[in-house]
Amino acid sequence: RKEHNGRGARRVIEASMDPGQPRARLGTGVGSSSSHASLANMMDDVEGGDGYVAKRYNPNARKGNHPHSSSSQLARMVVDGKALALGALVAFLVVMMLAVRSSYTVVLVLSACVASLAFAGYLAQWVLAKDEGSADMTEVSDAIREGADGFFAVQYSLIAKLAAVLAVAIYVIYSVRALTREQEAAGLTRQTFAWLTTLSFVLGAVCSAASGYVGMWVSVRANVRVAGAARRSAREALQIALRAGGFAAIVVVSMTVLGVSVLFTVFSYIFDVGRPGGMSITELPLMLVGYGFGASFVALFAQLGGGIFTKAADVGADLVGKIEVGIPEDDPRNPAVIADLVGDNVGDCSARGADLFESIAAEVISAMILGGTMAKKANLPDATGFIMFPLVVHALDCLVSAAGIMSIGGGTRNSKEDPYDVLKGGYKVAMGLSVIGFGVSTRVMLWVENVPNAWLHFYGCGIIGMVCAYAFVFIAQYYTDYKYPPVRIIAEASTTGHGTNIIAGVGVGMESTAAPVLVISTAIISAFWVGQSAGLTDATTGLPTGGLFGTAVATMGMLSTAAYVLTMDVFGPIADNAGGIVEMSDQPESVREITDMLDSVGNTTKATTKGYAIGSAALASFLLFSAYMDEVESFTGKPFKVVDIAVPEVFVGGLLGSMIVYLFTAYACTAVGRSAQEVVTEVRRQFKERPGIMTREEKPDYSRCVSIVAASALREMIKPGVLAVSGPIAVGVLFRYVGMATGQELLGAKAVAGMLMFATVAGVLMALFLNTAGGAWDNAKKYIETGHYGGKGSDAHKAAVTGDTVGDPFKDTAGPSIHVLIKMLATITLVMAPMFLD
Repeated sequence: RKEHNGRGARRVIEASMDPGQPRARLGTGVGSSSSHASLANMMDDVEGGDGYVAKRYNPNARKGNHPHSSSSQLARMVVDGKALALGALVAFLVVMMLAVRSSYTVVLVLSACVASLAFAGYLAQWVLAKDEGSADMTEVSDAIREGADGFFAVQYSLIAKLAAVLAVAIYVIYSVRALTREQEAAGLTRQTFAWLTTLSFVLGAVCSAASGYVGMWVSVRANVRVAGAARRSAREALQIALRAGGFAAIVVVSMTVLGVSVLFTVFSYIFDVGRPGGMSITELPLMLVGYGFGASFVALFAQLGGGIFTKAADVGADLVGKIEVGIPEDDPRNPAVIADLVGDNVGDCSARGADLFESIAAEVISAMILGGTMAKKANLPDATGFIMFPLVVHALDCLVSAAGIMSIGGGTRNSKEDPYDVLKGGYKVAMGLSVIGFGVSTRVMLWVENVPNAWLHFYGCGIIGMVCAYAFVFIAQYYTDYKYPPVRIIAEASTTGHGTNIIAGVGVGMESTAAPVLVISTAIISAFWVGQSAGLTDATTGLPTGGLFGTAVATMGMLSTAAYVLTMDVFGPIADNAGGIVEMSDQPESVREITDMLDSVGNTTKATTKGYAIGSAALASFLLFSAYMDEVESFTGKPFKVVDIAVPEVFVGGLLGSMIVYLFTAYACTAVGRSAQEVVTEVRRQFKERPGIMTREEKPDYSRCVSIVAASALREMIKPGVLAVSGPIAVGVLFRYVGMATGQELLGAKAVAGMLMFATVAGVLMALFLNTAGGAWDNAKKYIETGHYGGKGSDAHKAAVTGDTVGDPFKDTAGPSIHVLIKMLATITLVMAPMFLD
């Protein structure tokens, strides 16, 4: 039922978990406190609604349908959906017609993307067809959905305003920037270039935001279905969570490839690529850098805001609930529990979707630039295969990942099977198919007539990347799964106090950086020399020229199963939310045991995918760095092959790059700390002023904590985000003028190159430490909760909770944000490079 009172679009759920208890508000709307009105007013402005909606559970409603649905609403949705589908169909047909004119490879890539989106639609339909469990489960799920939707709307409206300002700045800069000789010869003007780059930035930002929304949309609908399935079997619950994650992953990867392909097709048509008097195809990838920058910009703020929200709520809930009051995790008596569950969706699901989107976009565009540069230097008659190869690989990624997802059925009910082994089984299927598909794609796309064996070398580079990916998955599992010694060492250290738990966790985190660095180092050097020996040579100097493209192919190989890896990542927060719903709806202990097991596996998969993400970020940053040097060379017409860190200004630029990483990390962690303090204060206040909460005679004011963390996250994400955007620009412009004053040519570009090198190294190590330490602390707590060292409520458990709260901002705020940071530093230098030139 709907009740309108003209107070805007603030929404709440008035629900009673127990029919015998007073009705309580579980949503993000107006509760008993009034000081969160500012957030509600912001939501009014964003949503533009005209009525306050109070939703009550209707026990007579058909299961699976929400009680606030109406036939008129459904009719409008059907009409709007048909109009949207018709518009999308027309646009797709136009793009396909242009693609036929451009390249048949683009036609195949676009077709694969559409097929992948259709498969994602099937997964969504399959998940949504599952039952939503009991009425109590549905009420909790609706509260989580309301909070997530409300925060997403406010957060992304703020990000949109920041992006609009930056889009104007990009247009102004590109209106006065120089063009390459090839661009001028093709008839490109500064104004045209400015408009196209700005539109590319906007498209990248919009697609990145849509990817984030897709991740959250599925998670807030799948959580209650996983909780309902857990009443029947662990395998069914696992399958639902996995397919829900698969929907988000397939959509994200498909949209990434689709966006780049559409831009490539449209630009090819505008500039008559491949036709007499038209632009050379090797120049086209430089036109796409705005797309990657837009994706990185949105992903950074999404990761920061979502990470601060989720961990501030989590830390506040744990410190008071578990340590001070001694109630279980996700206990409905904890006023911060709904905020914590909302945070899983806006932080882990929404932000991770945007994160992976920008990772693939950055890798694809940089690989296209390097492929075009190599083909141009080697004077190849047709560079299309080398430029289009990254798009083909990721279109293939969607197909092999879909096979991996579908390989996991729901037939067995073996309660002793390890869910992580089940998930890895699907990963092995996807990886095996990827090895085959990658080889076929390499032979078709990278075959060169005068060097017939070159494709074999590049296929070897791809295999190196795949081995690197599998190594990262195993390393992350070893350091974060309690089946292995590192996590058990932290658990044992918890028996002697909080301090020894922290010391052990820091030690494990630092140790965990060694193996991944060795893997990355081996992969980069091996791929470079395998590519260098492919037989392609510079037509001018006669020197080998395939090394950098070999590292690009290795990066593609590592990301060739990215969709399945993201599937495992989204699996984690969905399982976590399901556990919270089970706890809050007072389900039997056997059901909670299933969701706890899936949640523990989800912690490992999240840590695994974060390790995978930082490994791919390291390789992608190396590609972006090489693409930056190629761009400087293109604009200046002068060699730019070496960056000499013995030059004082270049060395200082490197130090400033490292400083940005550490300062960014400090801002992110302290933001969580300040926000968590506000939550702790509020939870303590409610327990003190409303003693009936502990006796279950009163319900907590959940909406108050949701408002606090939402407002705090929006406020705190600005400072680290501005640092990331402004840092490289300030370094480049400053040293450009220093170089002009001291007579040092291209000093601004060289200082920025030094900054990128040092920032990448510092960022990779910092992210590895933060991600692994946080994941290990979390699973050490889970290990104790299984009954070891005294189990829940013991002194060891309290010490482990302390370690977990320290690790929360590490693994879910600062660490994942650094993945985006190091790639954003590179993409912003690609976009702003002309500002650094003499």
